[in-house]
Amino acid sequence: MMPLKDLVPAASNTVNAQFIMLDKGYPSREGHERTCLALVADGSASVHFQLWGTECEAFEAGDIIRLTNGIFSYHKTNLVLRAGKKGKAEKVGQFTMTFVETPNMSEIRWAPDPGHPKRLVVESVVSPHSRLFPPLP
Repeated sequence: MMPLKDLVPAASNTVNAQFIMLDKGYPSREGHERTCLALVADGSASVHFQLWGTECEAFEAGDIIRLTNGIFSYHKTNLVLRAGKKGKAEKVGQFTMTFVETPNMSEIRWAPDPGHPKRLVVESVVSPHSRLFPPLP
């Protein structure tokens, strides 16, 4: 399993991770599909997690989720983790997982690596916490 702090934007389904859902936004429509954005975290970082279709109802705050063959990339202008067409997200437990809310990997600005233009490196931190989901008390 990959720690969330090791996420780097890529166009391939290579993310295998386990995390807890901290908060979930309201569902919205994107074309014919329902979507919903959530905040998830593990012991190393947090990230915005995009849910699609039936995933919106399948997961709630407190659920521990295992993502297999997920993708961390831009959806419109937002950097999100998601299962994508080739991945799978499944509930594997509830409530008992250590987590941190910072850094939020979706709140980092990435740039091409000068030595390897096809790789990305951290350019700057937009915000240490999610700007969409306020930190928990």
